[in-house]
Amino acid sequence: MDYYGAQMGKLIEQLSSLPGIGSKTAQRLAFHIIQMPADRVEQLAGTMVEARKKIRYCRECCTLTDQELCPICSNPARDKSVIMVVENTRDLAAYEKTGKYEGVYHVLHGAISPMLGIGPSDIRLKELMKRLEQDVREVIIATNSNLEGETTAMYISRLIKPTGIKVTRIANGVPVGGDLEYIDEITLLRALEGRIEL
Repeated sequence: MDYYGAQMGKLIEQLSSLPGIGSKTAQRLAFHIIQMPADRVEQLAGTMVEARKKIRYCRECCTLTDQELCPICSNPARDKSVIMVVENTRDLAAYEKTGKYEGVYHVLHGAISPMLGIGPSDIRLKELMKRLEQDVREVIIATNSNLEGETTAMYISRLIKPTGIKVTRIANGVPVGGDLEYIDEITLLRALEGRIEL
């Protein structure tokens, strides 16, 4: 049933088509946008259009940027001999927030998933292999610890091993503040296998 008229309905529909935005959130956002000053709405719309036109993939690591090289790849202080492979730009941002990683990244933009019809040629593996022709000593595989992430990690590991470059996988285990009784068996097993000496 149409409560607001065609234009408001269209705005809510467009907002609810965004990932993670349900109909109630879309409705709240639509009301917020309508109540904003007209110049702010134009600024918001203009920023979205401009971002869509100008943002592209970094020539080196394939993350999203508005330059040819992203700020991480163009930073001379970063250790380019260590590459962390992540599934998406949000994962890269999560590691950057730690402030502890000093290497560079490679963004796959997905993970291998035969169930969804996503194969190795559908993610940015060719670009990764090209980067390994440079002076790289370690590749850290930081894909998610789900079936797709594990499949991708194993595939990448098998691709890189013959080159002699060191391949490591991020540790998985018990989250901080997690109660052992509520943690699944695979996570507990990984925590046990990845234990370190104190």
